[in-house]
Amino acid sequence: MSLNQKRKVKSSRKRNRLIFRSIILIILVGAVVFALISNSKDDNMVYRVGDKAPDFKLTQISENNQLETVQLSDLEGKGVMLNFWATWCKPCEEEMPYMQELYPEYKDKGVEIVAVSLDSTELVVDRFVDKYDLTFPIPHDQAGEIRDLYKVGPLPSTFFINPDGEIEEYVSGALSLESLEGYLQDIMPQE
Repeated sequence: MSLNQKRKVKSSRKRNRLIFRSIILIILVGAVVFALISNSKDDNMVYRVGDKAPDFKLTQISENNQLETVQLSDLEGKGVMLNFWATWCKPCEEEMPYMQELYPEYKDKGVEIVAVSLDSTELVVDRFVDKYDLTFPIPHDQAGEIRDLYKVGPLPSTFFINPDGEIEEYVSGALSLESLEGYLQDIMPQE
């Protein structure tokens, strides 16, 4: 075998080893990525029925332009409908009048509606509130901290929390007037 042929054979073996090692590396990287994605999906699961609802604290601007704090733990002993929404979400917009219609009656029965806005600016939220004449608390989660805490995906997303602070039900998607009223009845404090 000539010197030139030996170099070609040696070069061919090096290339084959490089290809083999590259394939092994790609497989290992793929396995790591798969493991990370699988674990992150477990972390992104919503809280389940029966879990204690995580406490949070947000502010909202009241009618007299004062900052008010909304803290979930302050509502213990009441049923809480915790709704995540945004003004650009059409299904959210469709269910807001139902929430407002039922709010005065159920507030008197010990149920609070808290609608956490995920909009980027408070101005659009204020206009929305005025348009629908909403009277229930609407704190603003501009940074998305509470959305992340509750691992909220699609909007609207609603957690129904019983007077003991446990999640009674979770609903992803818009609610009809009838289903909303049924969930509110389920979380009313027992007299």
